[in-house]
Amino acid sequence: MEDGLLSTLIQLYDPMYHCFTFPDYQLMPTLEEYSHLIGVPISSQAPFSGLEEDPKDQDIAKVTYLKMSEIRDHMTTKGKMLGLTAKFLMNKAQYFARMRSVDAFEAVFALLIYGLFLFPSFDDFVAMDAIKIFLIGNLVPTLLVDVYHPVHMRNSYSGGMITCCVPMLYKWFISHLPRSHAFWNLKDGLLWSQKIMSLTHLDIVWYSRDYDGVSIIDSCGGFSNGPLLGTKGGISYNPILARRQLGYPMSDKPKNIHLDGLFFKECEDCKALKEKIMQAWRHVHKLEKKVLGKTNCVSLEPYLKWVQDRAISLKMP
Repeated sequence: MEDGLLSTLIQLYDPMYHCFTFPDYQLMPTLEEYSHLIGVPISSQAPFSGLEEDPKDQDIAKVTYLKMSEIRDHMTTKGKMLGLTAKFLMNKAQYFARMRSVDAFEAVFALLIYGLFLFPSFDDFVAMDAIKIFLIGNLVPTLLVDVYHPVHMRNSYSGGMITCCVPMLYKWFISHLPRSHAFWNLKDGLLWSQKIMSLTHLDIVWYSRDYDGVSIIDSCGGFSNGPLLGTKGGISYNPILARRQLGYPMSDKPKNIHLDGLFFKECEDCKALKEKIMQAWRHVHKLEKKVLGKTNCVSLEPYLKWVQDRAISLKMP
């Protein structure tokens, strides 16, 4: 990965609309794209909220093939967070591998991936939040918000950003860049900031046929957009800005009601808001192709003018 690409993207982040705004186009990671990139579907199960009770030993044992006594004996605390040490889980994974217990090995190995790479907290430690997300089985919304949240806070990706945020954001953005050898040869030797700022909306790879027939999550419950909850807090997600990325036209500037801003850090006072968001996730609104129109990836003049004006108002570096 190239550091310059990510530092440039962070500078282009639009804190009002929670997307990346370029001179004449916008891009934003979407639930559908992240689901495709990691090969995991978005479940109908409500995602992680942080309000869940700690799972019982038997619940963890049921999906990991561990004994309840082992879980009870190795459950420990690190930085006021309950969880299991990576050393214990590594040893169990190696044991299951020697015993050729494939299902058990894969379950423990997957839990290690959740705790050490996807949703890390402390080194060599699988925290209870990661265990909860693993048990819920709907990781895509949590993975997406844990990318948006640190970017919104403008944290340095070398320090404050969550570990998996960096490669996922990189992989997502690269998927939208031109694939021709001519383009990459032409850009050799330039800084990433120069490469990115030289692109126009006509250069971007907007759409993959992999998304044919995919219904788009447009909003949840009474929210006009998509509220996301993660391990560090919450943020609103604006699917209306990403329709072109899934093949549909951007014909006009979006109404402000569809871009309501929401952002908060994890705290004790946000329980009521979290409950409201989780209630909304029980009523997900999806849009089908017949509502969204032809898959032609066009950007019409009213929307294009709105984006260009927005880019100017942001005073891009």
